[in-house]
Amino acid sequence: MTQPSEAARSVPAAQRIVVVRHGETTWSATGRHTSRTDLALTPAGRASAAALRRVLPTETFARVFTSPLRRASETCELVGLGRSAEVRTQLAEWDYGDYEGRTTEEIRRSAPGWSLWTDGAPGGETPDDVGERVDAFIREIRAIDGVIALFSHGHLSRALAARWIDLPVSAGQSLLFATAAIGVFGRDRGTPVIERWNDDSHLWCAVSSTGGPGGRDER
Repeated sequence: MTQPSEAARSVPAAQRIVVVRHGETTWSATGRHTSRTDLALTPAGRASAAALRRVLPTETFARVFTSPLRRASETCELVGLGRSAEVRTQLAEWDYGDYEGRTTEEIRRSAPGWSLWTDGAPGGETPDDVGERVDAFIREIRAIDGVIALFSHGHLSRALAARWIDLPVSAGQSLLFATAAIGVFGRDRGTPVIERWNDDSHLWCAVSSTGGPGGRDER
């Protein structure tokens, strides 16, 4: 997806998009690619999701959207936004096809130099496939005023961020997004911008105050 996204340029001036990646799962903690496998959060993942409450007051949001996958919807519920959330299949994680459950190191033993961002996944989605559904979702939300919350996944959120600022999906490889981290999209003088990204400072505050969740997933 290399053409500019008309949807990304057509959002209301007052709009803000708050993107939240789900909390830790057993597979995200070990770097295993997780798309359609519907895992629950670990205890640490639930704690980090609960820590999001301090930075995501429930009364802030005009609309709330979540991936249909359990780890995202559970994070949304623990934040206190589950009752108002609308499920969108476009927010489900990149389909890893034959590479589901495998780490990058394992994949590259049989496919040296493989990158999800340029090669996609056999039996799953290509970067263009993901770009098309991300753009479709941007078109859906572009007319919504106010602040919107999205609960999604690592690779999908990175692709969404890239398309929001008119970059190809492959640019998402440079946008690391930790579990339970937050990003904020908006506009500056009509231009779509990323205002914040990979912000997990709320987790470190929780560690210092309660000895609670910490750490980053850097798959």
